[in-house]
Amino acid sequence: MAEYDNMNSGALFKNDRKAADTHADWNGSINVGGHEYWLNAWVKEKKGDGSKFFSLSVKPKDGARATPAPTRAPAPRAQPLDDEVPF
Repeated sequence: MAEYDNMNSGALFKNDRKAADTHADWNGSINVGGHEYWLNAWVKEKKGDGSKFFSLSVKPKDGARATPAPTRAPAPRAQPLDDEVPF
């Protein structure tokens, strides 16, 4: 039997041990790019129409600080064309 590949997936479960309003309503884990994270979610209401949404928090399971996403270097400026032929 092949081992299940959980890369880039996760699961949330109802937090049955919530003891304070600040504790997450849902918790679980997620794998992103081969790295494991704890995932917490709070059910919140949008001001105005009262529609509900999840507010999320993610923390690395190994206790390390999350590394920021790599930034792309700005594209080099275009050089003016040299119309002279060197021969």
